[in-house]
Amino acid sequence: MKSIRPSFFQHSAYFFSFRVPDLRKKTFLCGSMNETVLEKLKILAESAKYDVSCASSGTVRRNRAGGVGNTVGGMGICHSFTDDGRCVSLLKIMLTNHCIYDCAYCINRRSNDLRRTTFSVGELVELTVEFYRRNYIEGLFLSSGVVRSPDYTMERMVRVVSDLRKQHRFNGYIHLKSIPGCSRELVAQGGMYADRMSVNLEIPDEQNLKLLAPEKDYRSVFAPMRYIQQGMLASLEERQRFRHAPRFVPAGQSTQMIVGATPETDRDILRVSSALYRRPSMKRVYYSGYIPVNTYDARLPAVRQAPLVRENRLYQADWLMRFYEFRADELVDDLHPDLETDIDPKLAWALRHPECFPVDVNTADYATLLRVPGLGVKSAGLVVAARRYGRLTSAQLKKIGLVMKKAQYFITCRELPVQTVQDVSPEYVRRALTEPKKRDMTHDRRQLHILFPD
Repeated sequence: MKSIRPSFFQHSAYFFSFRVPDLRKKTFLCGSMNETVLEKLKILAESAKYDVSCASSGTVRRNRAGGVGNTVGGMGICHSFTDDGRCVSLLKIMLTNHCIYDCAYCINRRSNDLRRTTFSVGELVELTVEFYRRNYIEGLFLSSGVVRSPDYTMERMVRVVSDLRKQHRFNGYIHLKSIPGCSRELVAQGGMYADRMSVNLEIPDEQNLKLLAPEKDYRSVFAPMRYIQQGMLASLEERQRFRHAPRFVPAGQSTQMIVGATPETDRDILRVSSALYRRPSMKRVYYSGYIPVNTYDARLPAVRQAPLVRENRLYQADWLMRFYEFRADELVDDLHPDLETDIDPKLAWALRHPECFPVDVNTADYATLLRVPGLGVKSAGLVVAARRYGRLTSAQLKKIGLVMKKAQYFITCRELPVQTVQDVSPEYVRRALTEPKKRDMTHDRRQLHILFPD
């Protein structure tokens, strides 16, 4: 499967839209169970759509004789798509939407009047295997509401993934949500069968978390995170000594934070993300724009739609921290606590630091090139490799892939005109890159003009 690097705008909240196959066909289930499973699938797939931390990546699980499926290249599945074009790679489902908690931001809170149902372990296992055999899915993202207790719920989820791996020899991708407050033993069991595990932080500040979710606290969230990390480190050490030792959560762990439900600034959110990324097991932090599903709750802000622009800017800043060697305090600080919405964080940083530019593309090191707007990780590497054979020109930079519309104000080479951010001003560059161009109404481009020689 071809690996495609996701763009910054492919990571906002999933509005899950799953096309349910016709389960009435006798080839799937038999008897009166068809309608029951179909109804449960519709309800629980709808309940699971607000959790965005479901991208599959980072692991390879090959098929073996007698097994079912494989995870090729660590990229998971690209078969189901949301209405806005984004790929949903897993059967994203909840074990149950019953919940003992009353979190203000959650559609499945116990005080909501909605249809409730629960899959049995056998139903969910058979559903996953049969969907896989029909090429509807290639993996499973399993979450759940908390019923009875965290340990009771987690034990049933572990039974699902255990039966898939051991009884059905399922080798597809599995992402397992860990229930906050569950025991170390259940996390250890689940980690032996899952490719990735996650625990949602939800709110960046503990006081605000307790305001919106009184039954939760950071201790119940960070404890499973710590168990996953310890299990991963122990597994890596074990595999260094024994080549065929079992893997524990080989794709690492992830988490999710809700953006806009509480008054935290982008600085607060990115500082938490930066601290989480310093943990060796944390692979992704997802940002979910607050969706007003419980408008009657006075503790929640009155918004009409999710703050998608802010969410996308946070993903861009997150990408800069992970791959472009930026620190969180460089992107947001006391003077600029929130990311700008009209320009991306990298361009905003460059306009605030014109003293760092222009950069000579023929002499600058790789780390410096990464900070130039219009240069990505791949193009910066190509620049460093190509200039070994001679000085680069503007035509060569375009072929390499630089976005010259942005980069021209921040770089120099022998053929570029001398009009950098130092020669004009950051305000001029901002206007040039953000103001829409006025259309020339005197010339209709649809009209064919023939010029005859004099």
